[in-house]
Amino acid sequence: MSAPHPLNQAVIAQALHDLRNGQLRRCKAMGFGEEELDALKHPELVSMLVNATVSWCSVSVNREVLKRLLSQVHDVAREIATVDRMLRLGASTEMVGKFYGLTHQEVALRRDILGLPKRKGRHPVLDEAQDVALWERWKAGVAERHIALNDDMAMLALTMDLAEALSLPMSVVWAAIRNWIDQGLV
Repeated sequence: MSAPHPLNQAVIAQALHDLRNGQLRRCKAMGFGEEELDALKHPELVSMLVNATVSWCSVSVNREVLKRLLSQVHDVAREIATVDRMLRLGASTEMVGKFYGLTHQEVALRRDILGLPKRKGRHPVLDEAQDVALWERWKAGVAERHIALNDDMAMLALTMDLAEALSLPMSVVWAAIRNWIDQGLV
């Protein structure tokens, strides 16, 4: 005696779940008509369908939807890498929350996952030499990359690069840049 076909079992399980939860539209999208849905109300018919040894259903792949989903996975991986880089460079919880919508708890968990030490208090203020070096590199970076002062995502990327190049906490670099822009010094 042959074993029941696993695809049949999965389809019936999903259809029964959807029926119990009032999701008739999903059942119909799977290909069930009114007659088949009525049959699913009878346990002996469900048992026959579940235990059928031949497949009575098929699977098709919507390639366009699959491509979009796969690109989303790539986007999420890139976002996680950016958040990790921000945290390693000394971004504040507020910065990560502003740009990527993470809560304080999610940022704390991400810091733990990365093995970053818990930091209390504020980062130190820039001394005059650091401020001058940051200003010069920032002005050059904005000009070289043609960044508009209101383009926060491009400014964030530049901030990460500057924090890394100058070995400064990212939150300090961001605060200095925002201060210069807000004061209209540019």
